[in-house]
Amino acid sequence: MQFSIHATDSGSQARTGRITTDNGVIETPIFMPVGTAGTVKGVHHADLESRVEAQIILGNTYHLYLRPGLDVMRAAGGLHGFMHWQKPILTDSGGYQVYSLAHRRKLSPEGVTFQSHIDGSKHLFTPESVMDIQRIIGADIIMAFDECTPYPCDKDYARKSMALTHVWLKRCCTRFDDTQPLYGYNQTLFPIVQGSTYADLRKESAQFVADCNRHGNAIGGLSVGEPADVMYEITELVCSILPTEKPRYLMGVGTPENLLECIALGVDMFDCVMPTRNARNGMLFTSQGIINIRNNKWKNDFSPIDPDGTIFVDAHHSKAYLRHLFVANEMLGPMIATLHNLRFYLWLMEQARQKIHEGCFASWKNSMVKQLMQRL
Repeated sequence: MQFSIHATDSGSQARTGRITTDNGVIETPIFMPVGTAGTVKGVHHADLESRVEAQIILGNTYHLYLRPGLDVMRAAGGLHGFMHWQKPILTDSGGYQVYSLAHRRKLSPEGVTFQSHIDGSKHLFTPESVMDIQRIIGADIIMAFDECTPYPCDKDYARKSMALTHVWLKRCCTRFDDTQPLYGYNQTLFPIVQGSTYADLRKESAQFVADCNRHGNAIGGLSVGEPADVMYEITELVCSILPTEKPRYLMGVGTPENLLECIALGVDMFDCVMPTRNARNGMLFTSQGIINIRNNKWKNDFSPIDPDGTIFVDAHHSKAYLRHLFVANEMLGPMIATLHNLRFYLWLMEQARQKIHEGCFASWKNSMVKQLMQRL
């Protein structure tokens, strides 16, 4: 993987760049739609590519390991072949899913024993096995196995968790370096910075990760309930330590305003289920603010979802029609809403890249954030 920086913003740490993988190019800053189980829910791959204009999507190690399973994944030639997606893919290591299933797992220095949420069967994830699993899934960018701490988190626990994550990271790097990709293209390993909301721990973890000298780095353990200001403070601190010449990936973030604020701090890559999950519940993000399409106020509003026609992929569909689909429980409603939200997120990234190139990102961001947070 290669990364080059193309432009920087004079009023912030924002930058544009290009990540080159064997399966395609990614222009940064970028948002990555989440396709947990080999699908971005409700979106056909052709639409994901041509209408959403996604450059990279996510798969999830935990879910794909359990279903369809590694035998199927290997026989299909990896996730690219299985889902017929020719562009880059990133896989989460499964660490967050293990965190979210706290009642079903047991941590040890060796790894994590957990019960499947599907059938209750027991499994063991170790740093080595997670590297092997991600080799079989075949994503272009794979994540190190880590423990994501909850918020709030006792500092002693956060310190022990960070130390465990660092031990696991060394083992991930060793296993990754001792193995080869399976499908004829290269893979890249990203370490993950942890340390909860404690500045000294985050400094230590960011330096440890930077010293691993991988092609890119990630920031984990945020957007788990902490205030937004705390998230920004930790992100700014970590970005000041992680090397500028490598892409920085902030995991699981977030709202449109979160993305813009963190781009200003030097983040290059984002993912979040928010645009798709919220779309299925009738919440739409627009250039003017947030819409709950189920509200009665849209019943006779025949204007397009977003006044900026370059955003909405089905501009001929009105708010009134989309509301009708949701109220009538028609499948098409969440599908259109999902397309819209994903396209909006990718449009926002395009706008951010343009403003960085123009040198006016900081001022544009400040006005845009206020607009995006409005409830319409």
